[in-house]
Amino acid sequence: MRLYIKQKVFSFKDQFTVKDEKENDAFYVEGKAFSVGNRLHVTDTSGEEVLYIEQKLFRISPEYDLFQNDDKVATVKKDFNLFANNYTILGPDWHIKGSITEHNYVIKENDQDIAHVSKKLLSWGDSYSIDIYDESHLGILLGIVIVIDCVNQKNN
Repeated sequence: MRLYIKQKVFSFKDQFTVKDEKENDAFYVEGKAFSVGNRLHVTDTSGEEVLYIEQKLFRISPEYDLFQNDDKVATVKKDFNLFANNYTILGPDWHIKGSITEHNYVIKENDQDIAHVSKKLLSWGDSYSIDIYDESHLGILLGIVIVIDCVNQKNN
């Protein structure tokens, strides 16, 4: 499955749409503007919540928990490093390889790619694509990519 997110169009306080390969709406992401810490709700086009993202407060580096059906399924943590832009995924045994700042990286389970993020030029502007190879993890993978992009934009 391939999804698209328009580059630099959102923050944790905004709403935005994730598109599919045919540029149809696939998911909606809504931030909570007046909450303590950043919170995002990801819903499908029928309004069903796919994922809830919540910032952990009082951390040296940004850290976010991802929830599905009120169960914590993963934590995305920006590594404290002045010279690199690395993230750790806790929960599933996944890791990230590649250039996060260039939107060209893969999420791996063991040595197998389960998602690939790459920058694309589309008719509706600079975007990046998310190729998800294991759709059983669709919500978690989408959440990881959203958190990484929001944190990177906030830091730039």
